[in-house]
Amino acid sequence: MSPAQDEDFVQLLTPSGARTSGEYDRWVEDVDDNVLMSLYEDMVVVRRIDAEATALQRQGELALWPPLLGQEASQIGSARALRTDDFVFSSYREHGVAYCRGVDLTDMTRVWRGNASSGWDPFEINMATPQVIIGAQTLHAVGYGMAIINDGDDAAAITYFGDGATSQGDVNEAMVFAASYQAPVIFFCQNNQWAISEPVGLQAHVPIARRAPGFGIPSVRVDGNDVLATLAVTREALERARTGGGPTYIEALTYRMGPHTTADDPTKYRDANELEDWAAKDPIARLAAYLEERGLFTEDFKASVKAKADDVAREMRAGCVNMAEPETMDVFKNVYSSPNSWLDRQQDHYARYLATIDDTAADAEGTK
Repeated sequence: MSPAQDEDFVQLLTPSGARTSGEYDRWVEDVDDNVLMSLYEDMVVVRRIDAEATALQRQGELALWPPLLGQEASQIGSARALRTDDFVFSSYREHGVAYCRGVDLTDMTRVWRGNASSGWDPFEINMATPQVIIGAQTLHAVGYGMAIINDGDDAAAITYFGDGATSQGDVNEAMVFAASYQAPVIFFCQNNQWAISEPVGLQAHVPIARRAPGFGIPSVRVDGNDVLATLAVTREALERARTGGGPTYIEALTYRMGPHTTADDPTKYRDANELEDWAAKDPIARLAAYLEERGLFTEDFKASVKAKADDVAREMRAGCVNMAEPETMDVFKNVYSSPNSWLDRQQDHYARYLATIDDTAADAEGTK
């Protein structure tokens, strides 16, 4: 274990599925058996979405896919704590959050298929489209949070990023503004131990959560493979944001079980023993063990969850492979929110260029 990991964190479910008690119990007092079973279903479905999308990429149907395998509890636990009027600013790996926000399954694959420059309308579900520029979304979230204050609302913004993004200037600048204006923003760091091929211990010699108090932002570390604990700490942070307490920084300790993206080969830089150690902390298996203990993990329940996951995967695949190809000139759509003469000029030049290709092809056909 690296020096960056040798500190306690909030945990309500141990890797073996045993329930622990502590100060965060009060934040999940309402989580009954039905909610537990729903959280389990969410994680299984999201893992199935991830597996299906990875398969689609391997089959040439998607250009790229950033897997979330192993990070289901971090995403589901935090996303299920949100209200519909809260706004999400994510990176490119938060497919579980997108699922919880109600993103259409076809829209989830649209960008990765190269079909569109944006997957969905952010204002329909209060979630911005994935940000590939590392850490940029944190600034967007803080700006949105400052607008919430100006509107006198009690909503909150949450921004997701990985451990690698914490070294980016944007993330640190965002924390300066969030602290200065006490913006109702949650900085949710999914510390999945690897920034592509760089281990977290190389860039963070103390726990990442310790950085936030230096900006005047309270922070907490949570077992990111524990969906119940993640739900609890996110609820606490949301309560702080809604009541004028300003921003919170959450470091969720989890693990990227697969590659950084489908273009990556983690076996070139990661020890297989490390993967085995983290597999024993699997977020889905530990909740399954807890449900088993409570007599809830019945054959009927497992069959129902599998059927739901299969249905979702089937719908996602069909939407992906049957997606209509964009028209050639669609590349100019939705670039700016208002008319732009510079873009209009480019569109005109391109249209005239395409017309010459069509004329040349027609002339060639006529000479046959």
